[in-house]
Amino acid sequence: MTAYDRRLVEHLLPAVWDAEAAYGIRNPQTPDADMPKAATDPKSATTLFAHLADIRRGWATAPLSLGERQALVLRYGADLPDDESGALQGVTGRAARYRCERGVGKIAAQLNGREYTDGYEELKIAA
Repeated sequence: MTAYDRRLVEHLLPAVWDAEAAYGIRNPQTPDADMPKAATDPKSATTLFAHLADIRRGWATAPLSLGERQALVLRYGADLPDDESGALQGVTGRAARYRCERGVGKIAAQLNGREYTDGYEELKIAA
């Protein structure tokens, strides 16, 4: 079982909204296309398709707030910078970035079967 970290979740999130984004996702476990073919071990085969299914499940089931969902769609679905995303949501770019960070953390925790713990609980930022 592969543990989902923030980097992997951020890497996979665009595929939630754009099925063709999966074609641009490179599996870090595979060799470059121009490398000679070698014998493959079925036990270490690619997990890309499982990751794509999991990220969609994580998006659907993670306990995200409306603001977090909006920020994630604008950042990873529409590829907007934080300032533009924040302006569309009526918050600062910093608040939009915070919403994305928190949302990615919640999705990763959901996929790992853990409860999300937030290091920002004491901050009073629009969420």
